[in-house]
Amino acid sequence: MAKNQLILGGARSGKSQRALAVAEAAGAARMHFIATAEAFDEEMAERIARHRADRGGDWETIEAPLDLAEAILDCAGEDTVCLVDCLTLWLSNLMHTGRDIEAEAIALCQSLQNTDGHVILVSNEVGLGLVPETPLGRRFRDAQGRLNQDVAAVCDRVEFVVAGLPMTLKG
Repeated sequence: MAKNQLILGGARSGKSQRALAVAEAAGAARMHFIATAEAFDEEMAERIARHRADRGGDWETIEAPLDLAEAILDCAGEDTVCLVDCLTLWLSNLMHTGRDIEAEAIALCQSLQNTDGHVILVSNEVGLGLVPETPLGRRFRDAQGRLNQDVAAVCDRVEFVVAGLPMTLKG
């Protein structure tokens, strides 16, 4: 298994299910799910509950809506797999709270390079659609594209999932 892997895809493409399958196939003694989502409404709470049920009881969940690099460094180790779902929500959280996105992306990439365990990251590919109508939408799309590029550069393997089918882009 690749040390670090990025799994990209559009909404409902099957990327989270692919990430779970890859993580479970690693056969690691410890499995950590690093969640970046926050339940601000009932619909999101239901999504989070559905994802948690899909994972089953073998996973330890770590909530990291903002401090992702630190969470990875804290839990990644030998015979461990960490699954981060997802970078898109993490980026949204960073933008919403006014954090320095470039500094956070650098810290994330450094954490990936300085861990001993396996880290699988899930992220949306948001640049294939229409140009967003608002300046905030365009800033988000551009920041997501840069973040995906930065993370892909330090990952050993990158996959793009379409209709539940993974395509290898790197590795």
